[in-house]
Amino acid sequence: MARPVTLFTGQWADLPIETMLQKAKDFGYDGVELCCWGDHMEIDKADQAYCDERKALLDKYDLKLFAISNHLVGQCVCDNIDERHKNILPPHVWGDGDPEGVRQRAAEEMIKTGKAAKMLGLDTVIGFTGSSIWHMLYSFPPASQEMIDKGFEDFARRWKPILDEYQKMGVKFALEVHPTEIAFDIESTKRALKAIDNHPAFGFNYDPSHFGYQHVDYVKFIYEFSDKIFHVHMKDVYWSDVPMTVGVFGGHVDFGDNRRYWNFRSLGRGKIDFENIIRALNDIKYNGPLSVEWEDSGMNREAGAEEACEFVRFSDFVPSDIAFDDAMQKE
Repeated sequence: MARPVTLFTGQWADLPIETMLQKAKDFGYDGVELCCWGDHMEIDKADQAYCDERKALLDKYDLKLFAISNHLVGQCVCDNIDERHKNILPPHVWGDGDPEGVRQRAAEEMIKTGKAAKMLGLDTVIGFTGSSIWHMLYSFPPASQEMIDKGFEDFARRWKPILDEYQKMGVKFALEVHPTEIAFDIESTKRALKAIDNHPAFGFNYDPSHFGYQHVDYVKFIYEFSDKIFHVHMKDVYWSDVPMTVGVFGGHVDFGDNRRYWNFRSLGRGKIDFENIIRALNDIKYNGPLSVEWEDSGMNREAGAEEACEFVRFSDFVPSDIAFDDAMQKE
């Protein structure tokens, strides 16, 4: 049996949860990955009764739940906090906006997210970590390795207590490796794992779209971190074969602008090689959901989400349990 196909609700949080669930069912999905913003999963309300109500609502639409995602709060655990973060945070986490207070409240909220996952019967929370050193990416003025080391130490100091709590609960945190996070390619991912002593509660939400336009080997990532891939996002991206007026850094223009070197696209309409991704996931025996994170500024999202579900079902396949030439052998 092929893996379940789910829809991440983060790009649909403007819709009430029940409207979203009806759409996901109509689109053909097996389940959803609930985001922790909008009214889809409200962590400040998430006691056992609330979680039981969410499970009953999912049952009403015959949808499965494999993970919840709290990218926005996770981003603020070790980020350099400014006015941008106010727009993505719940008021009780933003508080008075004092940066250190925001980081501490974000850490507390991430622990509560793990507790909510446990009450929902889940073992995976997906999200971001933030990074105190992302602004040093280009390294000018020059950033010494000692400065970069301090950033990874800050990440470890802030996330290890959260991960320790997750381990006690039997819950895992899956970082979506992504620009602006402590890990954004293969080498920074290795460094992040080393910083937290390869914590057993820390792994990854694999999303190839964030590697493709960086020219990072996104298939190799699967093999490199095979025991740490806790969840998978299916998302496509397109990048140009010819020089553009806006390069890989984005040029301070909005997503979807056709001057950009790269843009996210609906599944099957970009350049990601999903054939080799599925083969690699089969090789590492990943049997979890394939969760569509639908982002395409140039396409109607409902048409795109339905098409994406069909694309994932077509692309996924179970590995063979025999060698193809066994039938040629004489007994």
